[in-house]
Amino acid sequence: MKNQKVWFVTGASKGLGLTLVKRLLSEGYKVAATSRDAEAMRSEIGHDGGDFLPLQVDLTSNVKVAEAVAQIVSQLGSIDVVVNNAGYGQLGTLEELSDEEARENFDVNVFGALNVIRNVMPVFREKRSGAFFNISSIAGFLGTFPGWGIYNATKFAVAGFTEALSAETKSLGISATIVYPGYFKTNFLLQGSLRSAAHPIADYKEARELEVIHNEQIIGNQPGDPENAAAAFIKVAEMEERPLHLFLGSDSFGMAHTKIEAVQKDLDTFESISKSTDYQQ
Repeated sequence: MKNQKVWFVTGASKGLGLTLVKRLLSEGYKVAATSRDAEAMRSEIGHDGGDFLPLQVDLTSNVKVAEAVAQIVSQLGSIDVVVNNAGYGQLGTLEELSDEEARENFDVNVFGALNVIRNVMPVFREKRSGAFFNISSIAGFLGTFPGWGIYNATKFAVAGFTEALSAETKSLGISATIVYPGYFKTNFLLQGSLRSAAHPIADYKEARELEVIHNEQIIGNQPGDPENAAAAFIKVAEMEERPLHLFLGSDSFGMAHTKIEAVQKDLDTFESISKSTDYQQ
């Protein structure tokens, strides 16, 4: 039965992760989910059956992730679908953010996901099947958001290693999908999921203006419905052929086209310069 698939979802205490876990359990799937507070997550989800395994895991620790994967396999039997969803937003221009702030964002958003992939792959390789959904962002495809540079970089990194993963695992029957959500009506833009620079610099006009736009115009008006996103994840996971690139939300879809058009324009405009660097025959 398809509903006996085991899903492993990280960062499931709120937002898209929480909505997805609730939807999966309601549809009869087995679910392991991580949070910084497993009991709070269990209470929020309100499900006590043996098909749900809440885990408190430090995803930046490869040892802790390995222990969690072993526990999932032991208690739920296997892992079929992984959703690398854990992460947080980091505001601040490149000059404003300290080395520590930047590295911490990479530790969680990038290296945490790599720890999960590294430890789940032996399970997937053994059975020659499995699906990864690595959550990037439209900011991991279109990076022209002032004050979001480090966060963008983490999400571009997720896209980059997922493309490589899809090529590395193609002959093993394993898929890897980059998910680029737009703005969804979750608490991502609220305190706890979004951190500000410890030492902001007033000169950065564009970054400050975008912060105001997020605080005054976008919060509460996000076009994306988390329930519809959860349904989309399940639908794609059940497909035999899964996409490498999955844009979620009409805003994400539109911004992707904006980026593609901009790249195509630069390719066309500067084609002669691009090709002038070849050895001349």
